[in-house]
Amino acid sequence: MSVPHALLALLSEGPKYGLQLREEFEARTGEVWPLNVGQVYKTLGRLERDGLAESDGTSQDGPQKRFRITPQGEEALAAWLHTPPDLTSPPRDELVMKVLVAARVPGTDVHEVIQAHRLYLLELMQQWTRLKEGEARGDLSLALMVDAELFRLDAVIRWLDAAQVRLTRAAAEPPRPSPATAAVPQLRRLGARR
Repeated sequence: MSVPHALLALLSEGPKYGLQLREEFEARTGEVWPLNVGQVYKTLGRLERDGLAESDGTSQDGPQKRFRITPQGEEALAAWLHTPPDLTSPPRDELVMKVLVAARVPGTDVHEVIQAHRLYLLELMQQWTRLKEGEARGDLSLALMVDAELFRLDAVIRWLDAAQVRLTRAAAEPPRPSPATAAVPQLRRLGARR
């Protein structure tokens, strides 16, 4: 998450104090991402330095200083909102790494590893579902956050299911002889040209 852009979005509604920005940030993100007030003021200082926000002119730092977005800040916010994040390379995912490693560690049953993680993810989904049926009913920001997390967890569980099927098939196939000088495949960004 881009904290500077989230703060610019809040400032686009009108001038605000740092503590007010922290409280509104947490409320708008369903209180899932806590934000330190020191981080807010540090970020506001950078936004001000870069000409994206300005203070009310008082020389005093801290809770009495009000900030507003500048025209350059509005342009930067609009550009950020309309620019898709770079998803061309897979993120470094610890669960994916564990499955890849477990498949090669002698004496490790990769299917047990997968099952342990699947059970944990299902428990998390149950917790998020209870939150959705409770607190999130009257809180749009929290409801959107919970939906996103449930979809993400569902996708991870589906990947674990697919990995288990692929690993089971691979174990049933006879081993292939490996060439003496096997080339190591290079992952490349999807959008990269050759």
